[in-house]
Amino acid sequence: MKNKFAERARIVKSSETREILKVTERPEVISFAGGLPAPELFPVENLKNACNAVLDEEGAASLQYGTTEGYIPLREAISHRMKGIGINSTIKNVLITSGSQQAIDLTGRLFINEGYTIICESPTYLAAINAFKSYDAKFVEVVMDDGMVMEELEKKLNNHPDTKFIYTIPDFQNPTGRTLKLERRKRMIELANQYDVLIVEDNPYGAVRFAGEELPPVKHFDTENRVIYISTFSKIFTPGLRLGWICADETFIEKYVAFKQTADLHTDSLAQRITAKYMEIYDMEEHIKKIKAVYKTKCTEMMRSMKEFFPKNLSYSEPEGGLFIWVELPEGIDSTHIFTECLKNNVACVPGTPFFPNGTQKNTLRLNYSNMSNEKIIEGIKRMGEVLHRELEKELTLL
Repeated sequence: MKNKFAERARIVKSSETREILKVTERPEVISFAGGLPAPELFPVENLKNACNAVLDEEGAASLQYGTTEGYIPLREAISHRMKGIGINSTIKNVLITSGSQQAIDLTGRLFINEGYTIICESPTYLAAINAFKSYDAKFVEVVMDDGMVMEELEKKLNNHPDTKFIYTIPDFQNPTGRTLKLERRKRMIELANQYDVLIVEDNPYGAVRFAGEELPPVKHFDTENRVIYISTFSKIFTPGLRLGWICADETFIEKYVAFKQTADLHTDSLAQRITAKYMEIYDMEEHIKKIKAVYKTKCTEMMRSMKEFFPKNLSYSEPEGGLFIWVELPEGIDSTHIFTECLKNNVACVPGTPFFPNGTQKNTLRLNYSNMSNEKIIEGIKRMGEVLHRELEKELTLL
């Protein structure tokens, strides 16, 4: 039989990170590869209580079809959270999605035609790259230091008048862990208004700040309703329930709803009701405080271990929240080779190359600190350090 696939099937490929995670499932491997939350923080007993309450009080309704927009009490709770971080919204501005990944994919379906330009940070979130590539988008990358550099963003906007939207992860960015400075957030809005482009603000990590000063989201400064804000319960609650949301102008939400109806009709009704009930019975902010305290300890331990065991000529981000540390190796070192050698030593990381939409940089690594115990963090970084010292010394002998 001849190939019957649509052209987009040629473009879409499996996520490199997901493929790496398959390799790291061996129990002897200490994995810093995934973006997995700490499982010991999942509120299992409280979730049981919330689930029982939902089934006792509204059993049949919780198992029935629901509206595409989402369960109203959950949308109300999300709208309340949005107001708490400086985003004015009502439930009319909130759409529940099946994880933030669906929100990203729907954004691609809604706004991208073949050849449309997206401006993003360099590097950026791999799953967003893959989603937008499936709609045949072109990527224009903007360099980062403390987040996207606004002077470079302005140049890119000027040189690419066909830009559809700016995709940004302003808080504890995946993969770098960096945070966009306050003045740059304001400037991004000014530039978006000037060049009449949308901003897609992807913010799964903003609530997980364990150091430094709280910053308002980019959407807080939105004066023309051009920012589409995406977030998720995966990092502040549980990823397995697959609940995310979009907060945007009603005109956008109406179109998102129409596209979501062609995808899954609505997000899991039971998961939505359980989450809403949990937020009714328990204090979500107290739960998030526990997460932040644990992640601060884990991040501090990883940073300390890196300073002790890694070669001194590496540079790395020092995040104030989120889940990731970004490591930059000397020029000429291929992180894919480092990954392979580390895996032989039963420790795993993620090579940085796939996070660059146009494949421009090979000497970077992403490390996740949220999922391993402190003891495994120390041992895993020690093992990585052994590999890095050996491979960097080999490189020096070749020069």
